[in-house]
Amino acid sequence: MDVSLNLWALTIVGLCALIAVDFFIGGRKPHEVSLKEAGVWTTVWIALAGAFGLGLWLFGTPQASGEFFAGFLTEKSLSVDNLFVFVLIMAKFSVPAAYQQRVLMVGVLIALVLRAVFIAAGAAMISAFSWVFFIFGAFLIWTAWKLIQEARQGHEEDEYEENRFLKAVERRFPSTDRYHGTKLFVVENGKRLMTPMLIVMLAIGSTDVLFALDSIPAIFGLTEDPYIVFTANAFALMGLRQLYFLIGGLLKKLVHLSYGLSVILGFIGVKLVLHALHESGVHVPEISIPVSLGVICAVLVITTVTSLAATRRQESEKTDAGV
Repeated sequence: MDVSLNLWALTIVGLCALIAVDFFIGGRKPHEVSLKEAGVWTTVWIALAGAFGLGLWLFGTPQASGEFFAGFLTEKSLSVDNLFVFVLIMAKFSVPAAYQQRVLMVGVLIALVLRAVFIAAGAAMISAFSWVFFIFGAFLIWTAWKLIQEARQGHEEDEYEENRFLKAVERRFPSTDRYHGTKLFVVENGKRLMTPMLIVMLAIGSTDVLFALDSIPAIFGLTEDPYIVFTANAFALMGLRQLYFLIGGLLKKLVHLSYGLSVILGFIGVKLVLHALHESGVHVPEISIPVSLGVICAVLVITTVTSLAATRRQESEKTDAGV
């Protein structure tokens, strides 16, 4: 899709306006987010994403609209998996419930900026080197296999382990041992100190860099349009804060999510390899966007249904056993 510089600017301004509205209405005053508030805002963000996709259909092309929805669903499903780590981060730093929504908001903004950099780099690589599709495809297939192996082994982290970047920041800059509201820095005994609030925000944002290693190649497997890649990522990320509070208690019930994500990533990986072969002059069938969208939706529905059924069965067995 041919996107002018003016449309890029208008889109970025519009997204910034939506973020500002979200902040001043729901996130300006620290408070514990209720299920009702989280549900309303989650519905709003999904509706906005749907309206944007419909706008692409009406004013762009059906192809662009299909690519956006496929990319949005993929990024959203990967984001749900990321929430597991966010829960561990909140527990690791003992973030008070009233401050969690502020942490997530700033963390998501950091993630959005970092992903924009990744998207720009990925688009530049693809335009210059068509063989990059082979690398992206192989990486996604390897990631899918790794997810399946971890799921079969019942691998589940119980505690968040700080990355090297975060450890370096904590070593270089002294910090306080308690929260001071939403302040990022305080002055104690004449020394300027970081607060745990800033550290946990950096933890959320920097951790997303690792998530982007999966999600960015995945969405480039569905569309090569940087505009669609960016907007799909933006809408998926901007509703993540409310989704955290809405389904936080349900995360442990999605026991088959890793299997579903592995199928989606593996499918997109195969799609990328086929596309790379086609671009190299090899006559192979390519997977269309409608087929991709159908597969992604079907996998997500089946994964959710089987997860809830398995969880209900486990709870019933524990009840019968008197546990």
